[in-house]
Amino acid sequence: MFVSTGTEETAAPTAATARDAVCTVRGLVRTYAVSRARRASRRPSLRGTRGTVEAGLAATPIRANDGIDLDVRRGELFGLLGPNGAGKTTLVRQLTGLLRPDAGSIHLLGHDLVRHPDRAARLIAYLGQESTALDELTVALAVETTARLRGLDAAAARTARDAVLDELDLGALSGRPLKRLSGGQRRLACFATALVGERPVLVLDEPTTGMDPVARRAVWTAVDRRRTAHGTTVLLVTHNVIEAETVLDRVAVLDQGRVIACDTPAALRALVADEVRLDLVWRQDAPLGVPAVAALRPLAEVSGRRWTLRLPQDRARAAVADVTGGPAFAALDDFTLAVPSLEDVYLALGGRGTGLVKA
Repeated sequence: MFVSTGTEETAAPTAATARDAVCTVRGLVRTYAVSRARRASRRPSLRGTRGTVEAGLAATPIRANDGIDLDVRRGELFGLLGPNGAGKTTLVRQLTGLLRPDAGSIHLLGHDLVRHPDRAARLIAYLGQESTALDELTVALAVETTARLRGLDAAAARTARDAVLDELDLGALSGRPLKRLSGGQRRLACFATALVGERPVLVLDEPTTGMDPVARRAVWTAVDRRRTAHGTTVLLVTHNVIEAETVLDRVAVLDQGRVIACDTPAALRALVADEVRLDLVWRQDAPLGVPAVAALRPLAEVSGRRWTLRLPQDRARAAVADVTGGPAFAALDDFTLAVPSLEDVYLALGGRGTGLVKA
């Protein structure tokens, strides 16, 4: 994949990559004008001879997407991983024709979606983070209505509805309005609407939020079934590290509107393969009077009683030996050693946001 962060030179995509790409994004930029008054504490008015001047109302442009280049290949499950505010949802809203970029190009299955954003609806089934339009409908009617909107006749829409409800084990909830479901149930019902009226591309923005493990398994089984049977291409937006490592073929890591890395999860983890993550949980305060513990303190991310350190393997083993084999052990409640995750990759590459989760 060709990746640009907007600050460094990269090689152009190969002809083979371009031929295989279902979606090609080049130089995508989207800027918002954000009032400082919305981000700062409320300031008093400044009154002068010419009237009132409100302090802090100047608009500050924020680049939600800053020169993004991506190639998504046919039939793959491609992910956008980053913390909240990284620019993932803004990017997806442009890919789905809901938001116009300030600059750059988007081509999906040969269609120019910047010039013709209306074509996205015929090519993409999109599950956004918020899906309130169907809240008043029952689960069955929401799925059937979506099928009709995607061009199925009445009989075909009912058949597709029944098949999807059965596939996701939603039959018992089919007569209940979406607004009366629990968070996880409602999310699964919204996912069902994304599956009817087959589209060649599925775009799923945090699809499993609030779901229990059984529902999550049903989601990914349904996705895999469509990739196998129809060659469906799937774009997943997530800030869930475990989900990204488990289901994705390739992943682009976003930070502050830029792609800072893109490859398979295994290849990205290999970038920090010489490090391990060490978590130390103290019973109360860390025993900083112990020299071995005091030496670790500048290297640790501290969250309450938990210290998190990313260290070379030899250094981590030595730290564990120092803490567990000396006077600090009495103050230690728990410790874990773990291989690097995509969260570690994000931080190692200079990611500055917070909000990646492991769940």
